[in-house]
Amino acid sequence: MSPPSATTTATETETDTGINGHTNGFTEPCTVAPLEPGLSKAKGEIQMPKFPLPPKFEDKYEEREYLKGRLAAAFRVFGKYGFDEGVAGHITLRDPVDPTTFWVNPFGRAFSLIKRSDLIQVDHEGNVIGGGENRLLNTAAFMIHSAIHESRPDVAAACHSHSIYGRSFCALGRKLDIITQDSCSFYEDHVLYESFNGIVLAAQEGRNIASCLGSKKAALLQNHGLLTVGRSVEEAVFWFVSLEKCCHAQLMADAAAAGRGGETVKINDEDAAYTFKTIGTEVAGYFSAKPMFDLIAKQTGEDYMD
Repeated sequence: MSPPSATTTATETETDTGINGHTNGFTEPCTVAPLEPGLSKAKGEIQMPKFPLPPKFEDKYEEREYLKGRLAAAFRVFGKYGFDEGVAGHITLRDPVDPTTFWVNPFGRAFSLIKRSDLIQVDHEGNVIGGGENRLLNTAAFMIHSAIHESRPDVAAACHSHSIYGRSFCALGRKLDIITQDSCSFYEDHVLYESFNGIVLAAQEGRNIASCLGSKKAALLQNHGLLTVGRSVEEAVFWFVSLEKCCHAQLMADAAAAGRGGETVKINDEDAAYTFKTIGTEVAGYFSAKPMFDLIAKQTGEDYMD
């Protein structure tokens, strides 16, 4: 059973101008720790201060440069986790100056080498209108991400790559079971896209993926890989990393359970929904990415800011 506080409202919404120029409506997560059912709301609020929100800028051009630096760092995180597979994989970030355009990695550049100056700017028709010297655009990146950015004005960033456990799990044609605390972040907040028509080179396929995603934060693309979105690039990256680990955990748990002739123990809906309110919000995703981004900055000396 959930603690008594699960029956009361323990969230507050702060509405301000988001990092992509849209109203972001970041939802503050519940401050009551889900692993301490005896902890009162009052004590929880004392012990856990408010999570930090993405910085706000008056100058949109200054904001653009800051966000491009965060996008470059995001690729270094992906490189560190081994999410690259040849030239496959992409992360996009909505441009704060012209929100109808987005920034993405140039085709063929290794994640672990990407710098801010390498990023390219793409318009809604797939034209590269700015950025680094290598202006090759991954067609699949445009088809998928342009459809998502168009249909989801709340989304600042989207991530897709062919990570090993994600694509392995996506071959099963099923959604995640909620079997761990971390998987509660995706409770009723991820979808299964059941169609695979090869490399996404057609606009309709991109629109189909965006339609299937709906208002959720993540999609399992059958026989393909993972896709996550967020109101910040940090949030989108954290959901991707977390979803990859959840896929890994379930693959191992399912195999172990099957070897014993049993099945995994599922978290009930009430507890999953309660835990989601703490770890599945936009602010929780943004804040959870902080250690990864701090570490990559330390390990690289922030050379990706060039």
